[in-house]
Amino acid sequence: MSLPPILTKTEEIENFSAQLSKFKVIAVDLEADSMHHYQEKVCLLQVTAGEETVLIDPLDGADLSSLRPVMSDAKIRKIFHAADYDVRCLARDFDIEIVGLFDTMITCQFIGEEKFGLADILGKYYGLELDKKYQRADWTKRPMSREMIKYAAGDTEYLQRLVGILEEKLISLGRREWVAEECSLLEKARFATLDGPRCLRFKGAGKLARRQLGLLEELLVWRDQEAQRRDLPHFKVLGNATLFQLATQPLSGILSLTGIDGLSPRLIERYGKALLQAVSQGNALDEAALPSFPRTERREKDPAAEKRFIKLKEWRKKAAEGLELDPGVLINNATLEQVARANPQGDQALSDLGVLKRWQLGELGPGMLQAI
Repeated sequence: MSLPPILTKTEEIENFSAQLSKFKVIAVDLEADSMHHYQEKVCLLQVTAGEETVLIDPLDGADLSSLRPVMSDAKIRKIFHAADYDVRCLARDFDIEIVGLFDTMITCQFIGEEKFGLADILGKYYGLELDKKYQRADWTKRPMSREMIKYAAGDTEYLQRLVGILEEKLISLGRREWVAEECSLLEKARFATLDGPRCLRFKGAGKLARRQLGLLEELLVWRDQEAQRRDLPHFKVLGNATLFQLATQPLSGILSLTGIDGLSPRLIERYGKALLQAVSQGNALDEAALPSFPRTERREKDPAAEKRFIKLKEWRKKAAEGLELDPGVLINNATLEQVARANPQGDQALSDLGVLKRWQLGELGPGMLQAI
């Protein structure tokens, strides 16, 4: 098997973009380095058009702006599998917007596939066994091995043929518009801009006292600086569970670090003094300077709403069984709870809540209203 061409220069990518504009369907995937480096970035794009797969390597600084008109052209269908992360990365790194998205993973969920990973689907329909050895590889390494190149190309070369099978099932079930709406919404996915203290975005922070939040913030600032210095993702410095323990239990010296989950003797030797220094800085913060977790007013218990929520979950279970879908694919608990609390009386009231998608209103709305 010959290897696909790898484009590294702006001119090559411009010529390829001009060729892509002539196709009605292309398949796209990417590889990033979030498992290996402090600042994650796109390291490789894979594009299959017709029978040809091409890899685009942006790490040498090539300009990918020529891809923007192609990727934003609604007349050209872009096939992805599990597009959420890819859509966000392309927008962040290259200001590339995807329009005309068709996500084969979402399609698999809506036709009732129990397993919807790409390897599972290609195995089921084509008998292929994808080697996922390089799924967590460091894609910044150059030159790429022959095996890595083959792996990357394999993620898109079968997608167009796969769509033919999946879409036929989707149409037969009358769910094509469901997926179209889901994909249209997914095109707008972007990474959130994070502001304010890191500790307030930390899972479990709402349970901490202000002084503990101050300790946690100092520890998170230290970890971020250390990760940046060593060019590592945060979790490869210290995990969240370890930082949480450090912020919530008394520490009185190096020996007190022994026994904390995730802190081996080697890590205590490497980081012990810095961790204790961060904790000391947190303890020294003036009370007025401590972070404060925003508290929302506790909702009063509403027995009637809770009863409606239970009824809606019972209805969802039966509806999902009838449609042979996972209940979570139909509608999530948070949305059911909002509907239960609002207690809409009629189609318009349900629509005005603004929490249901169009396909959900049409397919699920009457059953939800009957349930409550």
